[in-house]
Amino acid sequence: MPPARRMLALVTPVAGFLLGFLDFVWIKWVPYPLAELGNSTATWAVAAFALGLWVRTGVWRAAVAGVVLLVVAVPSYYLAAALLQGDDLAVITAPTSLLWMASGVLAGVVFGAAGVWARTSGWRRVVAVALPAAVFVEEALRFVGRARAGYPGAWWNVVIDLGLAALLLELVGRTLRVRLLAAVVALPLAVLGTFTFTAVAG
Repeated sequence: MPPARRMLALVTPVAGFLLGFLDFVWIKWVPYPLAELGNSTATWAVAAFALGLWVRTGVWRAAVAGVVLLVVAVPSYYLAAALLQGDDLAVITAPTSLLWMASGVLAGVVFGAAGVWARTSGWRRVVAVALPAAVFVEEALRFVGRARAGYPGAWWNVVIDLGLAALLLELVGRTLRVRLLAAVVALPLAVLGTFTFTAVAG
């Protein structure tokens, strides 16, 4: 059963707070290379996707929930940095933070809605299943670039991200046909994401 509106309104901001706060905790205390999963745009995007899966029905409801999740997670992350590392709280309203919140709006809409689409049929289901795998493949491609530039241990992150992409296809796809089609779709989506990320990051 889809969650009631009141339940969704309660769970979503709490989940966003925990996502941001625990993300910083993960980065600070989990050893490398797994620590990189905390500092991962793919991880946050898949969190919005998982929330959409939980919402089950109502594309716009899931999209709004995804936006709230990711936007709340940004100041929560910087709050954790202030409490646990002594960073300046002013960074919460810094341009970088606002840019990440704006990115969270876009990612929340796309991946929150995709979580609902993953429970449908036809091309929407294939694209939705492909998206969470694609963001990890895109991140793996960025790590390939880092590895070739001499970033220590980056090849481990390539392996981890590709492994997570395959795991997500297995878990979300449900049928072999959907998994295979989603794998094919995920590759061009990952390449598109790489170009988009490069353009935005400058």
